[in-house]
Amino acid sequence: MPIPLFRVDERLIHGQVTIGWGSHLQPARYVVVDDALAGSGWEQDLHRLGSPPEVQVMFLDVDGARRILVAWQEADEVTVVLTRDLPTMARLAQGGGLDGVEVNLGGIHAAPGRELVLPYLALGAPERIAIRSLEASGVRVVARDLPGAAPVAIGEERDPG
Repeated sequence: MPIPLFRVDERLIHGQVTIGWGSHLQPARYVVVDDALAGSGWEQDLHRLGSPPEVQVMFLDVDGARRILVAWQEADEVTVVLTRDLPTMARLAQGGGLDGVEVNLGGIHAAPGRELVLPYLALGAPERIAIRSLEASGVRVVARDLPGAAPVAIGEERDPG
């Protein structure tokens, strides 16, 4: 089954992902794509605490994830791919690995240089640049906190800022 959810969420694995999206999608695995986290076992253990024990949790850097992305897209098991920021998702999309998919913005919070767009979404220059890069890679970018919410188009088709 293709990967039904590519999500950018600063909190990575947490209740909205595991209960909200997880109960809806029934994933066999969560794949966290984060260069720093891929090398930190103790931080990985902290994130695993938020996941149901029957769901596999993997932590990969961008290059490692890009190498096995096609296998996940062709697998029978449902995979959810998470990044903590938009630039990482844009790097994952380089080379066409995400062509034609939808990337969900689920939790990018207020910070210096960011403008609040939705209650759970704040964007600054780096995020907007990454959105343009994703769109140039053939990716549709939407904001949606939970599966029952209507997706809000973000980027060139609707500039929220």
